[in-house]
Amino acid sequence: MHQELSCKFSGNGADIIRTIFHKSREAGRDIGKAARIIKDGGIVIYPTETVYGIGANIFSEQALGRVFSLKKRKADKPISVAVSNFRMMDDLVYITKRQRQFIEKFLPGPVTVILKKKKTVPDILTAEKDSIGIRYPDNEFALELIELAGVPITSTSANLSGEEPPRKVDEVKISADYILDGGECAGEPSTVVDLVDMKIVRKGARYKEVLDGLHLI
Repeated sequence: MHQELSCKFSGNGADIIRTIFHKSREAGRDIGKAARIIKDGGIVIYPTETVYGIGANIFSEQALGRVFSLKKRKADKPISVAVSNFRMMDDLVYITKRQRQFIEKFLPGPVTVILKKKKTVPDILTAEKDSIGIRYPDNEFALELIELAGVPITSTSANLSGEEPPRKVDEVKISADYILDGGECAGEPSTVVDLVDMKIVRKGARYKEVLDGLHLI
C-alpha cells in the first residue's frame, strides 16, 4: 500500500510516504538488537557473503512458519540452516571423517553442504527428509548475529520464491522485524553440494573448486 501511494505524490508528500514505508521495515546495523529479535522468536533479514537471507531461530516452530509464509514457499521445499562454528554444526548433523575434510576446506565460505541430520533438526525445515543443508557463512555480520543469538538460524534468501535474491537492503521487498544492514553482498548464490549422495545440487560461488574437491572424497 505504501509503495502505491509513493507513486502518486511528489515533493514532501512522497518523502513522508517513503519514510513511513521504510519505518515499517526497520533497517540498521545493530547486531545485538537483531540477535534479541531472533531469541524472542522474531524474523531478521541479514547479510552474507552471497546475498541477504532470512534469519529465524530454527527451534521456534512459530518463527519457521513465518519464514515459509514470508517467502510464499511451499512446505515441501527444505530450508537450509546457518551456523557460526563447527561445534554448532556437529549438534545438527552427522559428519564422516572424509566429509569433514571437505567441509573444513570450503567453510566458512559460500558453499552449502547437505548432510544427514540429527533428531535435533525440526522436520519442517527438511520437508520430512533425513538430510539438511548447512551454511557456515564467511561474513562478520552473519557470524556475530548467530553467536549472539546462541542458536542456528534459517539460511534462505530474502526474496519471494522464484524471484531474484537481494544483494543490498534497497532490493529487499519482504517485511521482517528488523533488517541488518551489512552493505552490498556479492550477489552470487552459494554452491549447494550433497555430501550424502556426492553430487552438486546447485551451481554457484566456487563451483569449479567444489566440483574438484568432491571428486577427491
